[in-house]
Formats: sequence, C-alpha cells, structure tokens
Amino acid sequence: QKELPALFTKDNYVWMIIGAIVILLGMFVMSGGKNENPAVFDYNVVYSTSRITIAPILIVVGLLIEVYAIFKKPKQSANSN
Repeated sequence: QKELPALFTKDNYVWMIIGAIVILLGMFVMSGGKNENPAVFDYNVVYSTSRITIAPILIVVGLLIEVYAIFKKPKQSANSN
C-alpha cells in the first residue's frame, strides 16, 4: 500500500504556532486594564486605543498568518521529480 505524503510540514506547524501566539497576544491586549473603582465607569480604560484598535488588528493578523500556514506548500527538493 502506498503511503500518502504528510499534509503539513514542520514549516507549516511553525507558522501555525506563530499565528496562535499573535492571536493570544491580541486577546491579552484586549482584556487588559481595569477600573480602580468598579462603581465608576472610566471611558478611557474601556475604550482605550489598545483595546479597540491594536488588539483587533493583532487578532486579524494572527488569523491571516494561520491561513498562510494552512495554504503554504512544502518546498520541493531538488531530487524529487
């Protein structure tokens, strides 16, 4: 029986891990910060630039890295025909 080639290579998995780390970093940035007094609404903490701009950009970039990792073709060796 003929063995099928691996679907992903080590390079694909490295890119997948990088994408997951970027997504987790975006989630961490989005969750950061809290009010000193929970009874008072602080607009600057809730709607900070890092939460509403930087974190979503990091998450989308991480997802794009994941898509790249999935569709990346393995490098062809010189000996294979």
